[in-house]
Amino acid sequence: MSRSPSLQGHLLVAAPDLADPNFRRTVVVIAEHTPEAAMGLILNRPLDLTVAAAVPLLSHLVGLDDPVYEGGPVERESVVALAEFRDPHLAVSLAFGAIGFLGADADPEALDAAVEAVRVFSGYSGWGPGQLDEELTEEAWITLPAERDDVFGSPDGLWGRALRRKGGRYRLVATMPDDPTVN
Repeated sequence: MSRSPSLQGHLLVAAPDLADPNFRRTVVVIAEHTPEAAMGLILNRPLDLTVAAAVPLLSHLVGLDDPVYEGGPVERESVVALAEFRDPHLAVSLAFGAIGFLGADADPEALDAAVEAVRVFSGYSGWGPGQLDEELTEEAWITLPAERDDVFGSPDGLWGRALRRKGGRYRLVATMPDDPTVN
């Protein structure tokens, strides 16, 4: 099977029939996609846990009640922080544009002047060699380029908004109820 082009900086929008509970109706931003692996973060699953309670060191970079987000099923106990950098060279690595990862050893005080926005995740989504390409072939995901507001905007309704932005037949898919049996 031939490898698809890199999807780094794109969204994976779960197809309506994707039954895996880890990814049902999720929107994932792909931060890395190489022949060896792919890594992303679920953008629309806020947890019932604030950054202030979970990672007090980062709390001054987010809103008072900002939640930690479930980034995915891999290493759920790990903390991953995605930020919009004023100077993209300060990111450990970039996902797209000026959006990239905070370093674990970053000076929290220096970050105040370095970042515009921060979102904190518990865990991440990961795929081994060829795994994401296979899921794309199976049409488990709908792809489109990521935008800043996908990462830092409201997670409410993101699945539908992303599908409407994709356009075409996906506008109709965006209107599907969460549980089609009640339609």
